[in-house]
Amino acid sequence: MSKQTSIKPQRQYRPVPSLSALPRPVYARVENWQQSGSQTHWHSHDWGQWSYAVEGMLIVHTRQGQYVAPPQFAIWIPEGIEHKVISNGAAQMRSLYIETSSLAEIEWRSPRVCSITPLVRELTLQFCSLSANYDWAGADGRLAQVLIDQIASLPPASTQLTMPSDKRLTTLAEHLQQHPEEPRDIEQLGELVGLSGRSVSRLFKQQTGLTFQQWRQRARLLEALNKLESGHAVTRVALECGYDSVSAFVSIFKKQFGVTPGKYLRRE
Repeated sequence: MSKQTSIKPQRQYRPVPSLSALPRPVYARVENWQQSGSQTHWHSHDWGQWSYAVEGMLIVHTRQGQYVAPPQFAIWIPEGIEHKVISNGAAQMRSLYIETSSLAEIEWRSPRVCSITPLVRELTLQFCSLSANYDWAGADGRLAQVLIDQIASLPPASTQLTMPSDKRLTTLAEHLQQHPEEPRDIEQLGELVGLSGRSVSRLFKQQTGLTFQQWRQRARLLEALNKLESGHAVTRVALECGYDSVSAFVSIFKKQFGVTPGKYLRRE
């Protein structure tokens, strides 16, 4: 009897709206993707984009880093920043396109991941139910402005991964993202790209703001989130992401995200 092989469906490319201008200073976009997932090509906007996954997980790549948003997080990409959006499975996304002229805070000038509150979640869902040509001068416009104010006050989250600019470190960083289970230490990894462990440590800190170990740990945790969202068991995720034991993985995960992997999987 021949053995059947399960092939994961390939992500589908989805188009980016060809808007020359926003109909209102804040514009809502609703998208739902099937289990095969989806991705966009590299693109940028003449306005900012705030994206929230009601279900599933979003991954946004810029030329400088990677940003991951499970359902309790959202991602902000400013005007003019080239990026692509990826979902590895089924997802429901709610996006807000926001004119830069309506934003005053300096925090809006760079990409960021933020934790969302129940209030912001409900305001977002309510706003996304409005017509694209809602009355900006009326109650709907005031709802949009309250939503922007609430988003501006959200705390940043550490589910972003700045990529180093040095080509040797970029090669190393991409290898660690693709192989989170990689067992070699900093000295051995440095040899792969012609650098000493000390040089790897110094350059990682200079170019990413994180030590090599912090960067590696965050890369593993972000991949763990991705695998958990895909339905993988906690034990499998721990081993595939390079942890020596499930207890070590659970401890680090809880310290980073405030809940255990099991509670994360059972969240509403």
